[in-house]
Amino acid sequence: MARLDVATGGHRMQIGFVGLGAMGSAMAGRLLAAGHAVHVFNRTAQRAESLRAQGASVAATPAEATAQAQVVVTMVSDDAALGQVTFGKDGIASALRDDAVHVGMSTIGVDAARQVASRHRAQRQRYVSVPVFGRPDAAAQGKLFLMAAGADADLQAVSPLLGQLGQSTHTIGPEPWQANLVKLLGNFMLMSMVETLAETAVVADKAGIEPARVVEALTGTLFNAPPYRNYGASIAAQRFRPAGFGLPLAQKDNRLLLAAADALGVPLPVASLLHDRFLGVRARGIGEGHDLSALAVGALADAGLRWKDG
Repeated sequence: MARLDVATGGHRMQIGFVGLGAMGSAMAGRLLAAGHAVHVFNRTAQRAESLRAQGASVAATPAEATAQAQVVVTMVSDDAALGQVTFGKDGIASALRDDAVHVGMSTIGVDAARQVASRHRAQRQRYVSVPVFGRPDAAAQGKLFLMAAGADADLQAVSPLLGQLGQSTHTIGPEPWQANLVKLLGNFMLMSMVETLAETAVVADKAGIEPARVVEALTGTLFNAPPYRNYGASIAAQRFRPAGFGLPLAQKDNRLLLAAADALGVPLPVASLLHDRFLGVRARGIGEGHDLSALAVGALADAGLRWKDG
């Protein structure tokens, strides 16, 4: 494996990495390629084997992955998973060193982020939130976009590591939950974009115009940005598998945003529409294994059109 230049003052860091889904595996692999000592844990142990082959140390518990670490990264699926690997039996908090920092990179709710930060603070432990935008291929290349929030000293301590995982880091504020809210807002904008692309493709189809031609024309001019191009091409081709951003995870994120907005007293009409769209699409058997682009099934069904695998 080709080695990258280590942007940490030439020091090999001890890193714990908990959560080895598609994103987590790509990120941990990136850190291994940078020459760090990476101790990994995943609840489904088999997922760690490819990283073992790359030189990772495979731990039996989150605590074991944490014990030697200067930085512990979590990239898990939801609020409950983060709580379990952090504060459950043999969790991260039971082994986190005083000088180490827990970097939460999962997409979780605002309330969960507050609780994790509060519990770490009560134990005099350091915690920051750094959720990411990007797909696994971007993670493997260190091209993620990172949203960071937490104490300045803690963010500074992990900044060299963040520089290896992302092409840019945006500091949002001093409270970890603030970065999680921005991540949910960004995902909300992606979901809204997918809905408008789907409706656009359906109108074109019903008018007898090839959807791919319309999407190509629009995403090559006014809407010339990777998310529009990538999701637009998938929707036009009705290519809803494999999942890059899984539709069930997107549905979860939409619910989390609605909960955060409700707590703030802010109505979100578009997010409410998306909530119902997700329910309708899931009722048609679309879910596990499908990408967010499969949200387009709702617009297709509303217009009386069939989709390729429907």
